[in-house]
Amino acid sequence: MKYPDGQFMEKTVENMVRGRAVHGAILRVENGDGTFSWTGAGGNLSAGDRYFIASVTKMYVTVVVLRLCADRRLSLDHKISRYLPVELTSGLHVMDGIDRTPEITVKHLITNTSGITDYFFGKGSDGKDASAALLRGEDEPWPLERIVERVRTLKPRFLPGQPGKVHYSDTNYELLGRIIETVTEKSIGRVFQEMIFSELDLRETYAYCDPNDTTPVPMYYRVKPLRLPRYIASITAEGGIVSTAEETMTFLKAFFQGRFFPPDTIDELKQWNRIYFPGQFDYGIGLERQWIPKIYTPFHPIGDLLGFWGQSGAFVFHNPDRDLFFTGTVNQLSGFGHGAAVKAMLRVIRAVR
Repeated sequence: MKYPDGQFMEKTVENMVRGRAVHGAILRVENGDGTFSWTGAGGNLSAGDRYFIASVTKMYVTVVVLRLCADRRLSLDHKISRYLPVELTSGLHVMDGIDRTPEITVKHLITNTSGITDYFFGKGSDGKDASAALLRGEDEPWPLERIVERVRTLKPRFLPGQPGKVHYSDTNYELLGRIIETVTEKSIGRVFQEMIFSELDLRETYAYCDPNDTTPVPMYYRVKPLRLPRYIASITAEGGIVSTAEETMTFLKAFFQGRFFPPDTIDELKQWNRIYFPGQFDYGIGLERQWIPKIYTPFHPIGDLLGFWGQSGAFVFHNPDRDLFFTGTVNQLSGFGHGAAVKAMLRVIRAVR
């Protein structure tokens, strides 16, 4: 195959920071065997910067869950009550006066099909959600106990496992994190370190735990930098990893190239349901597929983009048709920068012949 040159790639990054929503961007692109590899940055970011990968962390959770399942220490089919105490989970999913929480399985959590409402964006009876205060810069920790207390005041979206239903919920992954801690008898950060970071020799990647750590670049919300160290230190399982474009690339390729589980496992994860908020994408078993309207590629279909988005604008995606891998960030919490990353990936994919 013929790959784009450095000038083309530099122009691609320049385009990423052209809009008002993106103040800085990092893009790394590689092919499967590493014979093509390019990293660049624009705006107020540098290629080697550490950044918050936010919900991309959930893909690391997928690895941990699947490996624990392979070791028979966990099962997707088990009820969450097998791993979590009733005082923590009771009342999380009450519909028509019936507590459906005992019906929820590990698979419901990792596929976002539990029906449990997202504590972050879920609106209470007062019309407010938890995200509003945080995005104003009101930094507070949200441990799991606080999360479940809030979720008990929110209405579930649908019955657990209801066919065709899916709701993106950070609550699901906080519960998964606690299940992992219960099974391993270790903190989720320690599990990430032992099962992923150390195994891949990732030296710039870690679970954010010290609110005094100012190493990662500050995230932006619209036009202002936003620091939420106490919050991020408390939500490791749903989005607390810090990394670089180079090291998320190492993880992404390991995920799809059989380092953690047989490559054909990827096909088993493709049990897609369409999510319309946040963004628009398909969600499987701990894996996302970016939805690309056909109007963008009417004559040269690009195939799937498989990976994960982060609310921070971080991204990791694999395009199997061209055997291309993409990592980086547009560092914008508002969601308005994600389109710049999609356009960059499509531009590179179209250029490969």
